[in-house]
Amino acid sequence: MSDFSNRTKGELILEIKNMNKSFGPVTALKNVDLNLYRGDVLGLIGENGSGKSTVSSIAAGMQKADSGEMTFLGKKWSPTSMINALENGIGMIVQESGTIAGITVAENIFLGNLNQFSRFGFINKKELYKRANDVLRQIGIDNIDSSMIMGSLDFQSRKLVEIAKVIMKEPEVLIVDETTTALSQNGRKILYGIVDRFRKENRAVIFISHDLDEIMEVCDTLTVLRDGNIIRTFKKEEFDPDQIRLSMIGRELEGDYYRSDYEHVYGEKVTISLQNATVNGHMYNINLEAHEGEILGIGGLSHCGMHTLGKVLFGAVKLDEGEALVDGEKIKNEIFATKKKIGYVSKDRDNESLVLSASVKDNISIAGLDIFSIGNFLVLYSKENEYVKKQIDSLSIKCSDSGQIVQTLSGGNKQKVVFGKWIGCGSEILVLDCPTRGVDVGVKQAMYQLMVQLKQEGKTIIIISEELPELMGMSDRLIIMKNGRIEKEFLRSKDLSDAEIIGYMI
Repeated sequence: MSDFSNRTKGELILEIKNMNKSFGPVTALKNVDLNLYRGDVLGLIGENGSGKSTVSSIAAGMQKADSGEMTFLGKKWSPTSMINALENGIGMIVQESGTIAGITVAENIFLGNLNQFSRFGFINKKELYKRANDVLRQIGIDNIDSSMIMGSLDFQSRKLVEIAKVIMKEPEVLIVDETTTALSQNGRKILYGIVDRFRKENRAVIFISHDLDEIMEVCDTLTVLRDGNIIRTFKKEEFDPDQIRLSMIGRELEGDYYRSDYEHVYGEKVTISLQNATVNGHMYNINLEAHEGEILGIGGLSHCGMHTLGKVLFGAVKLDEGEALVDGEKIKNEIFATKKKIGYVSKDRDNESLVLSASVKDNISIAGLDIFSIGNFLVLYSKENEYVKKQIDSLSIKCSDSGQIVQTLSGGNKQKVVFGKWIGCGSEILVLDCPTRGVDVGVKQAMYQLMVQLKQEGKTIIIISEELPELMGMSDRLIIMKNGRIEKEFLRSKDLSDAEIIGYMI
């Protein structure tokens, strides 16, 4: 990219005016105005769905706004892609994986620029690996060799490679989207060092994080978003945890969108439990019980251990210590859990809960084979079709027919297929990890009504979520986790407030 020799501290580098963005009926950004200045590390904070990542991803070329305009370095800014944005001065480290698993670290770093190592149609791999190693070492990554296949690295190492790939281009603006949650202390130290260098060189950083302590330490200014709106921007001298939290919350529950009652009534029978459950590095000494006819909510920040807890309850993650029990029996694995009528809806729906290349029919029927087959090998197709049609009709799954490939469905209808798979086979315990992630408001309401219905039928619902209003609106009891441990338990009450809960999360 170009060499920017004149970097005047305090100069306006990126301006966003009147930006709007919707996803179907959900409005993600509403007339957002945002200014970024040279030498500034601007923090963006807000609850999930507040618009932080949306506005940043538009600036970085990941997607287009519906309306509004951007100016970068005094010129109109409308990047065609993330690669185009990075080449021209704005680089983003994304929240999800931004690397390709099947090629080397070096090929990931120089992806799109490998021709510089090519001669007579052949890549000079020795030079490629040397240059990539130099890039890694320059930012303090000394435990990764550039010849390694990316897929062989753990998530943290892949994230460090992604950081190196972006920093190599020396952008004028760096956007860091929820990156530190994937990093160890050493990895965070590397990233903080990069952020500080950008500040000293009068470049600029947009830093997105849920960790209030971190964002107050790292950032010079802090902008709070809520429901797609800019609520307030704090200067460094104005940073106050209570005031920032107060700005983050404020959504009120309306009508019967969630449960209309405020009772925490459920059966005495314990259906599933954890006793001194530990998964090293993720959760420690967890003790909890869920009851017949109970909706148990589990919340916290994304890295608090709650997602691992959900996998443990389904037998997908082994415990290092303690036990997971269903009806008093030890949960051995996923097959055992399924036979014991436990269903699991993963946060990573596309990779862990669905076979995207298969049909709606196959995805729904796979868990109910013993219901419409003889000896698990002779399938009674008429019964299978009835089984699948019942779920499509009862959940209002919008598809051309049961043979439609799941990959072609909307996010909300994909999620309904996952629900249909577990409800159809008669699951008595449902572990729902971020069950309304990526679905529109109408589908969310339908799912909430379904959860109430299942509760009334005596089913056990465990809802794991990063959405506080969802947890408060649906749970009989709400358990908050922090740093892999249970921090606090709340009973359902109309007097329970976001502010009271969020203090135990951050």
